[in-house]
Amino acid sequence: MSLNVIRYSQNSTIAWGLLEGDKITPLKENFATTGDLIRYADEHNNDLPVLKQSIDLSDVSILSPVTRNQQFVCQGANYRQHMIESGMNPDEKNFNMIFRKASSCITHADSDVVKPAHVRFLDYEVELGIIIKRPIEKAIKVTSSNLADYVAGIVIVNDYSARDVQIPQMQFYKGKSFRTFGPVGPVLCLLLPDEMHYLDKLQLCLTVNGMVRQKDTTANLVFKPDVTLTELSGVQDFNPGDLLATGTPAGCALSIPSQKIQKLSALIPEKQKWQAFMRIQKKQPYLNKGDLVETTIATACGKVDLGKQRNRVVEEGAV
Repeated sequence: MSLNVIRYSQNSTIAWGLLEGDKITPLKENFATTGDLIRYADEHNNDLPVLKQSIDLSDVSILSPVTRNQQFVCQGANYRQHMIESGMNPDEKNFNMIFRKASSCITHADSDVVKPAHVRFLDYEVELGIIIKRPIEKAIKVTSSNLADYVAGIVIVNDYSARDVQIPQMQFYKGKSFRTFGPVGPVLCLLLPDEMHYLDKLQLCLTVNGMVRQKDTTANLVFKPDVTLTELSGVQDFNPGDLLATGTPAGCALSIPSQKIQKLSALIPEKQKWQAFMRIQKKQPYLNKGDLVETTIATACGKVDLGKQRNRVVEEGAV
């Protein structure tokens, strides 16, 4: 069965454990990185020896289950409705959009999100994160039958984005890599080979101040993990523990004009075009100081539950 692994700090000591309800059972082994945990789990078929005692979840500080030494690779516009709201035609976009976030933006599930002083349009993006199981060092063919050879488990990711940096500057990396812009966890759910089918049955939900903004299922992913890993294996290396965020559903605050309007905007001066963009964004429900963003990913049956993230928006200099 799947295991919910948690990384935590208690009395200045960092450790790993198995989370059940509000109790943590510490692992006997300790691991410096997520990659070390994944290698051990792979070698032992997810059999992780534990200590006899348990710890109350309330007595520890939760840390990200993905350590900052790991790569943070992302897919963009990977749900059909999100393509449409991003100004793309889903029937014409036949490529997998890939970008990176700085690993230094990774933080824990209940972290505050720090809004930089110069950022006006802070957006949210709930995403399913895939944790890489084994090294990928050459082009390979990943299919549903061998997916478990390359996928160790899954996590919740929120891909926070400064849209007034990302879009006008055409800087995905910069607009999405500010510190605290990548909360991960609270748990890393390790899956067995016969549980890979759950990857198509996960329900994602994001709320802001209790109001639902995003809700969809991974059944609607356009480029599935097997297809994406096949493509990326021909481009780059992956190591155990690396993170692949698979894209976000519709419902972001960002408003992008249709392709027709975008083509017409090419006829006006650059400065006026971006002034118009900024005027449109002012009307959108971007995040502000004090907003509470909560995200969940789970199956309807409850067999897989990745917990809940809670992120409060704070202004730079307030922390």
